[in-house]
Amino acid sequence: MEVVLAVVIGALYAAGLYMMLRRSYVKVVIGLALLSYAASLLIFTVNGVTRGRPPLVPEGALRPPEPFADPLPQALILTAIVIGFGVQAFTVVLFKRTYQATETDDLDAIRSTEHHKKPGVPASISGAREG
Repeated sequence: MEVVLAVVIGALYAAGLYMMLRRSYVKVVIGLALLSYAASLLIFTVNGVTRGRPPLVPEGALRPPEPFADPLPQALILTAIVIGFGVQAFTVVLFKRTYQATETDDLDAIRSTEHHKKPGVPASISGAREG
């Protein structure tokens, strides 16, 4: 099972990196999501794929009975999911604002935002070069 998960993790990382190298905003966001999923699966796989009982200590015992599930990787995965959603939300808002300023979603077409005048704002305030 670990071998299959290793192949899936490698494929997710490869697909995520490939998508992040594309020229469109949407593909970059999809690539970030794939990298987040791959990181979560990696944390899950590093712990080991075993079935176990909840880590509850019965009365009179000093430790939970074997085998038990380790809750730490689950907490780390939950944290990684929350951080991934935050990064994706920030990226979507950042790309939306960039699209409004440049009117293109092609990352190679964006040289600098200094050359674009904002509608209704004088060039001296918007930072656009005059001339």
